[in-house]
Amino acid sequence: MSSELDVMPSDASGLMSVDSSLPNFVKHRDLIVSWALSYTSENTQQAYLNDLKIFCTFLDEAQVDLLQVRRTHLDVFSRVHEQYTNSNASVARRLAAISAFYRFLLLDEVIEKSPAEYIRRPTIDPDFTATEALTQREALRLLDAATEHSLRAQTLVDLLLSTGLRISEALSIRESDISEGKLLITRKGGKKSAVYLPEHTLRNLRELTQTTGLEVETQGKTGTSPLVFITRTGKPWQRSNVDGLLRKLAVKAGIDKTVSAHVLRHTHATLALEMGVPLHHLQDSLGHKDPRTTRRYDHARARLENSSARVVGSLFE
Repeated sequence: MSSELDVMPSDASGLMSVDSSLPNFVKHRDLIVSWALSYTSENTQQAYLNDLKIFCTFLDEAQVDLLQVRRTHLDVFSRVHEQYTNSNASVARRLAAISAFYRFLLLDEVIEKSPAEYIRRPTIDPDFTATEALTQREALRLLDAATEHSLRAQTLVDLLLSTGLRISEALSIRESDISEGKLLITRKGGKKSAVYLPEHTLRNLRELTQTTGLEVETQGKTGTSPLVFITRTGKPWQRSNVDGLLRKLAVKAGIDKTVSAHVLRHTHATLALEMGVPLHHLQDSLGHKDPRTTRRYDHARARLENSSARVVGSLFE
């Protein structure tokens, strides 16, 4: 985890001594860190820390202590953020994080009442997304730019466009996860799942890792299988660096859109639906949980054969 979770010295009560001259995020860092660590996902921890940082900065400007917040302060915070952001979903998510923080304090008896208990949250259209997908031509131009850049860039862009993986899923892939026709990934929550792997994507992965597939059994037993996507120094490739590279590739490809790993996942979904992939197959391929779509059972082979990667992947051969 990042240095945000380095806990500062505390007093005998277990809580950090309050210094009114300090910014809220520093002053109450022990409490904030303890709350963040109550979540098992590192991505969730970092996202919630970022949300609290933004809220604390707002409170600093208003000269309000984090433990003295009232509902009025949250209403103002919500209105201010609705004015400068085009995403109600972002505001709602940030308010949800703040609400969870105060609920944590309430359960730990740090406060007597949560100021976020009845906070108004912006209405979210479940069918709206601010993410703009690439067209097929733009996706191909991006892949061409990635191919010119490096094998690593080509392999990742091909993988994201062809399979629609989340960037966290792609960056956690190990050499032993690669096999003929399928790729083993770790979904949200740590669950392992197999996704269809187009032949051209498999070739790129094999070339990038310099593996043949014969190493899988040995690596699986020893547990030392290396990550596929690493830096030149051998460290894990970070999402922030990936998005930075994708923005550069987009400029080179003449794409006048903000391109990120999530945009490539959105592009996969859009192309899949345009090419006739049934919605329930796409939901399965992307690992989405939709309460409106409940199936009593499914078989791994059927999931692979119906995968959207089988259809969309053919575009990038």
